[in-house]
Amino acid sequence: MDQHHIENDDCYSGLTVNSGIEQPPTVNPYLQKRKKKQTYTAAEYTEGILKGNRTILSQAVTLLESLKPEHQVIAQEVIEKCLPHTGKSIRLGITGVPGAGKSTFIEAMGMYLVNDDHRLAVLAIDPSSERSKGSILGDKTRMEQLSSHPNAFIRPSPSAGSLGGVARKTRETIMLCEAAGFDTIFVETVGVGQSETAVHSMVDFFLFLQVAGTGDELQGIKRGIMEMADGITINKADGTNVDRVNLTKAQLTSALHLFPLPESGWSPKVLTCSALNGINIDGVWEMITEYIAFVKESGYFDHKRLRQSKYWMYESINDQLKSHFYNNEKIDALLTEYEQKVVDNKISSFIAAKELLDSYFGK
Repeated sequence: MDQHHIENDDCYSGLTVNSGIEQPPTVNPYLQKRKKKQTYTAAEYTEGILKGNRTILSQAVTLLESLKPEHQVIAQEVIEKCLPHTGKSIRLGITGVPGAGKSTFIEAMGMYLVNDDHRLAVLAIDPSSERSKGSILGDKTRMEQLSSHPNAFIRPSPSAGSLGGVARKTRETIMLCEAAGFDTIFVETVGVGQSETAVHSMVDFFLFLQVAGTGDELQGIKRGIMEMADGITINKADGTNVDRVNLTKAQLTSALHLFPLPESGWSPKVLTCSALNGINIDGVWEMITEYIAFVKESGYFDHKRLRQSKYWMYESINDQLKSHFYNNEKIDALLTEYEQKVVDNKISSFIAAKELLDSYFGK
């Protein structure tokens, strides 16, 4: 509405007040309302996954990672329906010290595979902050070529405090990706230093990515990760770094000879590569396929997978018990009280835990 200015009346000669400029609307008139995210039934999720629909696959993974009980019910039903279509991929776990070039290596190896008509799913685990509980989830942006390839699917997930840098539902995500038709699965961890048992217990081949100049063979032995590795690859073997890489290779090869032969009967190899320049990426993949053929022929491949299934049964029991304990109304009411008693030194942590558990089990 135009505002009347008395200064513009005829009795005030020489005074003029110009009209103000009409202000644009605060909300963009061309902005479309955000469409509500479509929800699916368990059967629709399963159908979409089996058809290779990546949008539905991504939503199903989000459903798996959700802490809401109603989401978990649907997610478990989807897993059950997809189960007959799983188990046909090669599962590769990739770990290494920060700065070893895991993302660069995965993109180089991934491009090598997708260009060879493989269908690859990359589950990149991103560390969650202990303070804010948030994650950057930026691994996808570091794999520009691979993320845009039609044969590749990259899913970054937060570690959410899980040990070993593995998301809480990584194993179930592997199964969904297999049901969607991906024949190769990469699981990238946040780095070594916590508990690689979780990664090792869900993959067929465990690759330790190393860099030169991190210590001698004795330092290599001290890292328990080497006992679980099926193969070691020293990255960044290019330029002036080649001599140091070759020295590290000799030291790690020497260190591996001091370990007893693994249960699989396979002697882990030490290779070098340059992910940045694509040098010997084919050699690393040849080592992996050679290992898979070796353990399949000996029967260890199926034995390991069955053992992994048993391991995750117990892990699932532990997760369910923990979740049920903390979601119990009676325990929820007592936790703050006992927490304060511990802080005030009125009771020890161990007695507090015992009394809470006794209350939970009705003793």
